[in-house]
Amino acid sequence: MADWGPVIIAVVLFVLLSPGLLFQVPAKGRIAEFGNMQTSGASIFVHSIIFFALITIFLIALDVHIYAG
Repeated sequence: MADWGPVIIAVVLFVLLSPGLLFQVPAKGRIAEFGNMQTSGASIFVHSIIFFALITIFLIALDVHIYAG
């Protein structure tokens, strides 16, 4: 049986944490902006750190598994 938990969690977090899609931290001139569809190098770095922290929590600490079969 295949474990689809890590794949689904990674895809959902990647889409939700894309800089500028839902929110952008840090934004140009503000701390956060919502739905502006723009990005910067600092924003990409912050969102990648948030992505790494959340995927680590979901996959290692919570031990999420979804089996298909």
